[in-house]
Amino acid sequence: MGTVQRVDELERAFGTLTDPGNPLGLPALLRADAGGEALAAGEAVLDAAAFNAEFVPASLGGRLTRMDELGRVLRPAFRRDASLGFGYGLNCFFAAVPLWLAGSEAQRATASALLLNGRRVAVARHEVAHGNHFIRDEFSAHRQGDGGFLLQGRKTGIANAARADGLVLFARTSGTQSPAGRRLSVFFTDRASLPPGRLRDLGRQATSGLSSTEFGGLEARDCPLPAEALVGAEGDGYEISLRSSLLIRGLIPSIVLSGADTALRIVARFAVRARPGGRSALDVRYVRDVLSGAFLDLLISDCLALVATRAVHLLPRHASAYAAAAAHLAPRMLAESMDALASVLGQDQFTDDPVYAMFRKQLRDLPVTSMGHAGSVGRQISILPQLPVFARHSWFASPEPPGELFQPDGDLPPLDAGGLALLADSDPLAATLVFCTGRESGTLSAATRELAHAITRELEELRGAFREIAPDDREALGSPYALGLVDRYVIVLAAAAVIGVWQQAQTAGPLAAESGAFLADPAWLDAALRRLAGRLGVFLPDRPAAEDQRVLAELLARLHGARSLDLYGSPLAT
Repeated sequence: MGTVQRVDELERAFGTLTDPGNPLGLPALLRADAGGEALAAGEAVLDAAAFNAEFVPASLGGRLTRMDELGRVLRPAFRRDASLGFGYGLNCFFAAVPLWLAGSEAQRATASALLLNGRRVAVARHEVAHGNHFIRDEFSAHRQGDGGFLLQGRKTGIANAARADGLVLFARTSGTQSPAGRRLSVFFTDRASLPPGRLRDLGRQATSGLSSTEFGGLEARDCPLPAEALVGAEGDGYEISLRSSLLIRGLIPSIVLSGADTALRIVARFAVRARPGGRSALDVRYVRDVLSGAFLDLLISDCLALVATRAVHLLPRHASAYAAAAAHLAPRMLAESMDALASVLGQDQFTDDPVYAMFRKQLRDLPVTSMGHAGSVGRQISILPQLPVFARHSWFASPEPPGELFQPDGDLPPLDAGGLALLADSDPLAATLVFCTGRESGTLSAATRELAHAITRELEELRGAFREIAPDDREALGSPYALGLVDRYVIVLAAAAVIGVWQQAQTAGPLAAESGAFLADPAWLDAALRRLAGRLGVFLPDRPAAEDQRVLAELLARLHGARSLDLYGSPLAT
């Protein structure tokens, strides 16, 4: 069964969100959220769909072949309930990625068997220097005479800690004489193989978001791990973590935009509701601007998701910056637009109406789903060392990326995990913006050309700034000034991704027929570039009224036609 069919079947199985008789409708979801319990009916739907197979490579008996398709198949669950999507399965993928990338044949076979049998795998990651615990907690593992290890310590904040059968554990393994980067190792074990009482659950922790997901802790007391539990080689933990992030980060926009999709549809329905005298909130310019802006932020985020997930297949040596940029910018844009949507609801958002309670839930869930292990700062820091290299050798010199990077329905080569580079030496995506300002000049409106040139000038300024910073100058790269430049760089990348999607929609029409005409429209390109230029603080030409009307009309057409608000315009349960 193809990806589109799996997505459509999941959507139909979940049913209509606003149907009070639906066991997966608003009342049931909100009760589960309030009680901090997993929604049994939702997990039953995912069980029936063998959802865990989405996280297992096809070579191991699962359905995972493409990262862009995985991002798409996650969306029905995350549009419904982020706790369901994350707690049931996506966290299992996060846990299993180190095994898919660096595990032994036996480790991968064990993990895939667990997942394909509907069981769970959890990961206990290491602490980071900018972690937010007052007292850091982590595991250590000491090698024993038989070649095995003895696990000690405790770790909290582990999703599915008590529910998981398989455990991926990051632990410090070397003494203080070892280089800092070689003190971390990864282990994998089936909980059932451990001696009783050596690894105990610490109980559940309350969270402000993802309330139905179980976050708990584990404590190890002289817990033996055999030598074959080691993933890769001793001291490989940091590299495995960084390589895993190249696959994990690209999925972040897909999961956060799914919740934002639901939130935007709630507010759009509120806005079109007829008021006394036949008027509606849409008569107010501010409301129209907020709705259109939120819709544009969703589409821009999806352009980043598309590039980040396809780049690991097409441009594995360049994917690092794109994955981090997508995971950094999309949550920030969507959080800001959801705050603006809350202002449209006004006091209604605080009522007992289940629809608006769902909006509040989406506001609570978004920060948790987007944070990840190292969070936003970690993504900025992973981009920073690459930018002086790009400035010296790539920007305004690299060729464009292949058009397939922007085609969600196009073929992809198999993922070559060994070809993924932690640091890129060039930036093909930025070249899309540079070439657009020349090649498309005859097909773009004067306003759109002005916007594209303004964003290209931003890239020129970034090139000048990063040429002044040596690639090995850690003090300069870690400064607030440099971090601010990263924020500007990811906006430039987003503009390039938008341009690439627009170009491909015009020439090849790869997107779904329902959304392809809109995404090939210059009005959408102009509106999206204007939105991004505004984030950069550059001068904005006058906004054509027809552009506003086109974007809002597409939003309302999808609302009334029960289609998703992402690039695909997928049918939703009605």
